[in-house]
Parts: sequence; C-alpha cells; structure tokens
Amino acid sequence: MRVPDSGMLPGPNQDRETAMTFAYWCVLIGALMPFAWTMTAKAGGRRKMSLKENHAPREFLAKLDGSQKRADWAQQNAFEAFPAFAAAVIIAHLAGAEQATVNLLASIWVLARVAHGIVYLADLATLRSVVWFVALGCVVGLFIAAA
Repeated sequence: MRVPDSGMLPGPNQDRETAMTFAYWCVLIGALMPFAWTMTAKAGGRRKMSLKENHAPREFLAKLDGSQKRADWAQQNAFEAFPAFAAAVIIAHLAGAEQATVNLLASIWVLARVAHGIVYLADLATLRSVVWFVALGCVVGLFIAAA
C-alpha cells in the first residue's frame, strides 16, 4: 500500500501516514456543521429559545415555522449526510487515493453542504436539490478515487 502524500509535513510525533490532512479537517468541519444550523434555528427569527425551553429542545424545534423550521431541517439533513462523507474520506485515505483529489472533493463537499444549508433557509428547493447532488457526487467521487 502506498502512503498518500498529504502535502503537509508531519509533526514531531507523526509520520506521513498519520499526518492531519486538509480532507481530515473537512471532516471536522462537516461534523460541526449541523450545530450551526441548530443555532440558527434556536436563536434566529421570531422565536428565540429560552432557558426554560432548553429543557425540551425537540419540542421547541417542532413548533418552529418559516426559516427557523427550515434551519432545523437543514440541521437534520447535515447530520444525515455526514457519516457517508466521513467514511468516504477515511476510506480514500486508507486506500491510498491521490491526496490532491481527496482534498479537492472534500472541500467541494464542505462548500456544497454550506450552500445546501443557505438555500434551505432561503427556501430555494430546486437549487437545494442541485447542491445536495453535488455533495453526494463528492462522496461517490471519493469512493471512486479509492478504487
């Protein structure tokens, strides 16, 4: 198995196989992204979540409407999309895929997922589907790069 070139120098306690790559940082961003949409749903718009309502946040979120409701849906979709992306990045790394390709697809996935949340909030359903497919294409591309 060839060691992927991360384009980064290893730290003092790392070798090239364990170096933190740009794509791995994208996985962290993807893991945290749903929480941005959650905060938007809870803090934005007409209804702001109070400390009292924080005891039952799912009930609060279920009662939202408009862009706040769409932010909650964007949060749920971000949680659903993340596992396949994380697995694809890790598998591409382990399979020795070209690091530049892995980094590019991971960065496009992050940008597409940010765009997905934004167009979800804006209620642009067709564009939302387009960027969803772009992100899905990145996941498929990562698996193809690993083949």
